[in-house]
Amino acid sequence: MKLAEKTKMVSASYTIGISTKVNEMNEMGRDIVNLSVGEPDFNIPEKAKKSILAALDKNYTKYDKVPGLVHLRKAIAEKLKEENGLDYSLEEIVVTNGAKQAIMNTLSAVVNPGEEVIVPVPYWTSYPEIIKLCGCVPVIVYPENKKEYKITIEDIKKVVTDKTKMLFFNNPSNPAGIVYSKEEVKEIAEFCLENKIWIMSDEIYERFCFDGDFISTASISDEIKKITILVNGLSKSAAMTGLRIGYTASSKEVAKAISVMQGHLTSHPSTISQWAASTALTECRDEINAQLDVFRQRRGLMMENLRRFENIDYLEPKGAFYVMVNFGAYKDKIPHEGSFSLALCEKMLEEAEVAAVPGIAFGLDDYVRISYAVSNENLEKGLKRIEKFIKSLK
Repeated sequence: MKLAEKTKMVSASYTIGISTKVNEMNEMGRDIVNLSVGEPDFNIPEKAKKSILAALDKNYTKYDKVPGLVHLRKAIAEKLKEENGLDYSLEEIVVTNGAKQAIMNTLSAVVNPGEEVIVPVPYWTSYPEIIKLCGCVPVIVYPENKKEYKITIEDIKKVVTDKTKMLFFNNPSNPAGIVYSKEEVKEIAEFCLENKIWIMSDEIYERFCFDGDFISTASISDEIKKITILVNGLSKSAAMTGLRIGYTASSKEVAKAISVMQGHLTSHPSTISQWAASTALTECRDEINAQLDVFRQRRGLMMENLRRFENIDYLEPKGAFYVMVNFGAYKDKIPHEGSFSLALCEKMLEEAEVAAVPGIAFGLDDYVRISYAVSNENLEKGLKRIEKFIKSLK
């Protein structure tokens, strides 16, 4: 008996593989500093935690509406209006099991099998795999600007075909912390509008924007809003990664299609998680916003340490909580037959006891992604180990 052919096309998650290896090494008594983490090291807000207990006490554990609890969708609509200047009705919002399902719902509702989806490099590692799972074709595009790795319409023009259906646009971005200005967002969005290309705007890191203001793609104009499916969630902003709450905001037509898809796949997210998300949005904004100051300070600490490293370069993050570090100068020092960054990260994990994510996971094999979603102590400890490791390669 054979498995489905698509299982051969989809790669295993690099980040999950690293986390598994780190856990195994820690269980063996190794002192691993994990700088591969993709989640805030905060706990969920206290009021949100208490709302979970209250919901359980009231037995709010039954099936509910497929697009999400009414009061949560109201809270999301209010958030989008107050913070992003966007007007969405409850019928245009669908709550999902994390942003991953929001992305898969979007593809399932909008893109046909065989149609193409443009994915700029560096990309979040799951983008190409989710696209392939949906039977669509990921078209990887490398920005001409290798200093900032910002996509432009000139880059997009090179890969547009008659099969192009959607652009994945991640702002601020994982893994590089790229943040686009209003003018840059407008130029890309207007090109998509002119060429009838849908935009999947992944805004999960919107609160982690350190330089300038965050601009939501759908806020550019009413016409652009119609072709944009906004994807967001509470995993990063409210440190609710395990509660799995994401959402989409789109036109009624798209939202209805997404809701139909979700109704057959998962019905709806956990009602208990939805209660926590509603409370986080309506009662915990000060606590959530305070985290930004911590991450801004950590970013400064990261940059301060990286400046001491020899023969490396990095993309200075303007948002999110990662930095992409270019170790290409050490290629001849690391034996590798396939991926350089994978071999480098494996050697660094074994010898320096520091975990990071190989850049091959994001389309940039000379790079390694380092997270600063850890305590100052662990961040400095890990960076010192990496610095010592680099010196040993000379």
